[in-house]
Amino acid sequence: MIQQIDHIGIAVKDLEEVKAYYEKSLGLKCEATEEVESQKVRTAFFHAGEVHIELLEPTDPESPIAKFLEKKGEGIHHIAFRTDNIEGQLQHAKDSGVKLIHEVPFEGAANKLVAFLHPKSTHGVLTEFCMEKPD
Repeated sequence: MIQQIDHIGIAVKDLEEVKAYYEKSLGLKCEATEEVESQKVRTAFFHAGEVHIELLEPTDPESPIAKFLEKKGEGIHHIAFRTDNIEGQLQHAKDSGVKLIHEVPFEGAANKLVAFLHPKSTHGVLTEFCMEKPD
């Protein structure tokens, strides 16, 4: 079951430059930065109320984020919904006709399991399910 919006992912060309904007201009505090090798990105997380902002900078020109930036430029990349049963959410989406990018969750940033739904099936919005990794 979806619990809430977990985070909004924003593709950026220069993580340090955009991080400084969020800190200096918006007054938000960066909670953590992390490199996610499986997705070829560096991330920075900011807490904004009940939702996090995840900045995503590509570490490889062939990464999905680099391709997004090349095609669309900087901006909102995806919306992530927190769930307590990621496999169940994926199955429910698949059963309702949504095309999955990932049939099996994988390890993402912030110690979470993640999986994405294809934007062609979600009215143009890249959608992520995420769940805290079980111990």
